[in-house]
Amino acid sequence: MAAELIYAYRIMRLPLLDAGGSEIGKVADIVTVAGRPGQPPRVVGFVATSQRRRIFVHSARIAEMNVDGVRLRSWDIDLNPFKKRPGETLIGEQIIDHPLPDHEYVSDVGLEEAHDSRSRWWNVSKVRVAKRSVLRRRPSYRLVDWRDVVQLFAGSSAMAAEAARLRDMHPSDVAHIVRAMPLTQRRQLAASMDDERLADVLEELPEKEQLRLIEGLDLERIVGVLDEMEYDDLADLLGEMPQHQREAVLEAMDEEEVEVLTRLLSYEEGTAGGMMTPEIIILGPTDTVAHALAEIRDPDWTPSIAGQVFITQPPFKAPTGRFLGVVFMQRLLREQPSTELRHCLARDVPTVRPDIIDRAVFEEFASYDMMAIAVVDEAHHLLGAVSVDDVVDRMLGSGWRLRHRRQDGAVAELQGVADAPAGDAP
Repeated sequence: MAAELIYAYRIMRLPLLDAGGSEIGKVADIVTVAGRPGQPPRVVGFVATSQRRRIFVHSARIAEMNVDGVRLRSWDIDLNPFKKRPGETLIGEQIIDHPLPDHEYVSDVGLEEAHDSRSRWWNVSKVRVAKRSVLRRRPSYRLVDWRDVVQLFAGSSAMAAEAARLRDMHPSDVAHIVRAMPLTQRRQLAASMDDERLADVLEELPEKEQLRLIEGLDLERIVGVLDEMEYDDLADLLGEMPQHQREAVLEAMDEEEVEVLTRLLSYEEGTAGGMMTPEIIILGPTDTVAHALAEIRDPDWTPSIAGQVFITQPPFKAPTGRFLGVVFMQRLLREQPSTELRHCLARDVPTVRPDIIDRAVFEEFASYDMMAIAVVDEAHHLLGAVSVDDVVDRMLGSGWRLRHRRQDGAVAELQGVADAPAGDAP
């Protein structure tokens, strides 16, 4: 029995609902990418208007679509402005009313729900075509298969479509998919990703594979991608680069960034300094709980870094003034917003020196159950912090990503993007 068609024109007038059914916006458009050879175009998400912004909602976050609206699986929503990416096609903006031969045009697009044991999604199944005639007051309609108008959903390239399909997958999962591809395809996919997304994926790959992946990019693009990486991961990558390439990259980067990276590169591998990041939340003792919570809410912070605020004397950029202690997020949630942070301070927290060996850092984490430990110099100035995720990475060893495989079929599903020339594997 054929699945019921859901028409795009109707969806693009529905409210966007949170998990409880409350309206939080309106669906404005539907984002599709070209299917792989022989497969229909696929819906990757929806454009919605919420709080006067056009935002993107990934299809994996949709619990159901019906006459009441498009309902999310959860209450949270990403309010970053929607930006159309290469390989994506907007049904409302680009497909509906698109002219076709013989004075026909697209009047609507029929979507069909599909699912497997792990997820559900929507494919483009049919396209409703209209034709105006001087002899009739109303246009005539016919329903055609997606294969008859596949060129409408072709996008810019196969790899651009693939990058769009991977838009909101976790970077770790994308890294596994990338590593399963021949080298030529990896580089094509990297070229199709935006800088921020490629940076996220690079951080999930061993440094030698990072270098292979960016090898075909020009210097300007490389610098753009590296600017999006976390400082500790970027320092590790720069440490693996040939000297001439490292010098060229550093020369093209911002002076302030170069200063931070040069300091990180000065620490020996296998030390706290070699693991730490200077990108942490640093405030002063007279800042308020409300200020600290506002900083923690920034979605760019990882959970391990957002778990605490480091308190120092000015200046508040590493290397800071004297380190005073830490305020943990749980304490912040128990205090009045106007309370100054000096009244919430945990002073008896462990700190480590940048030259301490990684084994000693592991023992500090095990002893004190910390999410991040401050790294301080001899004068007790804060230099940065080692986070628990970096400790786990170091404890597992550099080859753990090569050994790790998720058994969810994602790699197998995406391996056949295109046929690679023989002998192209890394």
